[in-house]
Amino acid sequence: MNKDLVLQELKFRAVRSGGAGGQHVNKVSTKVELTLNLASSKAFNESEKERLYKKLNKRITTENKLLVQCDESRSQHKNREIAEDRLLKLIEEALKIPKRRKKTSPSKASVEKRLKSKRVVAKKKTSRRKPEDE
Repeated sequence: MNKDLVLQELKFRAVRSGGAGGQHVNKVSTKVELTLNLASSKAFNESEKERLYKKLNKRITTENKLLVQCDESRSQHKNREIAEDRLLKLIEEALKIPKRRKKTSPSKASVEKRLKSKRVVAKKKTSRRKPEDE
């Protein structure tokens, strides 16, 4: 993944933020929305795009755009930086291929230990039984 190319393809939009903040919130657009058009992006090859669609399908809009919002700070610049970092981390995590699990068999010692503890429990239970009359 080419981070510089991704950052160049981003569309930036400032919107009015909701929530607490009084008059400041009503007159300043500090909330930031970043969109990345995955369909026309040149930063990813087809297999990477497929992986992104699969992993981030909840965050992708109907127009095939990946959307990230941030309204944590009262500063538009700070929110943009946070949103860019979030977007890059999201993409990085989605493109990461997990390691395959190697099947292993239990060691002889662990098998022996398990069987020994089973024998101990079985012996304990048989000693609790009432003696049978002959």
